Amino acid sequence: MRVDGKQYRSLWWDEEADALAIIDQRWLPHAFRVEHVRSMDAFVEAIVQMRVRGAPLIGATAAYGIALAMRLDPSDGALAAATARLLATRPTAVNLRWALDRCRLQLAPLPASERPAAARALARRIADEDVEINRAIGAHGLPLIRQIHDRTDRPVNILTHCNAGWIATVDLGTATSPIYQAHDAGIPVHVWVDETRPRNQGALTAWELAAHGVPHTYVVDNAGGLLMQRGQVDMVVTGTDRTTRRGDVCNKIGTYLKALAARDSGVPFYVALPSPTIDWTVSDGAEIVIEERDGREVSHVIGRTEDGPAEVAVSPPGSPVGNWAFDVTPARLVTGLITERGVCAATEAGLGALFPDVASAVA
Repeated sequence: MRVDGKQYRSLWWDEEADALAIIDQRWLPHAFRVEHVRSMDAFVEAIVQMRVRGAPLIGATAAYGIALAMRLDPSDGALAAATARLLATRPTAVNLRWALDRCRLQLAPLPASERPAAARALARRIADEDVEINRAIGAHGLPLIRQIHDRTDRPVNILTHCNAGWIATVDLGTATSPIYQAHDAGIPVHVWVDETRPRNQGALTAWELAAHGVPHTYVVDNAGGLLMQRGQVDMVVTGTDRTTRRGDVCNKIGTYLKALAARDSGVPFYVALPSPTIDWTVSDGAEIVIEERDGREVSHVIGRTEDGPAEVAVSPPGSPVGNWAFDVTPARLVTGLITERGVCAATEAGLGALFPDVASAVA
């Protein structure tokens, strides 16, 4: 996607700097900053501190972390240590484990001398594949938006939650890919953007949409139910950090409440689902470990002042803070899953029909 007229991905290997370049998302949308990740400590910090965030982007970042580890020490012990350290950074998003397992399985059989080059090539391939997956998700989601427009002959109002845009992936985004493709195809759309407390990731979605010229309105998290009651939402589209093989969806905290409101209001609720985000080893969403993050993310916010971005407190001093980062939306509340292979029901049979090669391997 473009920022100030220049094409960017969310991460790329900077050959001149000989390091991974990332967009530091802590400062968005107030400041656009690119930083270089040069050490294993820096890779771990980038993921833990959410300098990079979004399930697909975390997976791609981890793959480049393995590439760095193999350049420093291509031994079996170093591969195991780097994998374990990166895996411990975020417990919920399954793309992290998926990318690390893929790296381990492809690199372990190789002689140590071949691992550095193979690891770098694999990381680039994982990043490129993510872009293609997102493009395909958009192509399959586009007809859903077109059908609503053809039926209503007015702009299609879409509600999002959190940020599942290009900045949360390598490019294009998951939930935003159908929106961008609809807009580019001349279908009028308007996006209701949930702020998504506590980290206000909806501000990233609004920043993206503004840069692309997509009409949108930034709203507080709890406005979604009212908008649906009033008939001002045609469809909800969210991303996902982990989806079980039966279709339960783990996504940013608050997604479950949006799904409940959508069901009560008769609004279709779709989830944009890249296949690396499917956890075929889990059937029930209750089994998913929900990450609990630092309470400071709730008690403080980053905003823009006359002197630049600054962190300020919003809660009373000394008040205990809880910060559960995700919730689980039961499959029964999901209208459909938009994947790179098509749209399916949020069921084990639906996912199995689209991904028989993977489903059969874990059956």
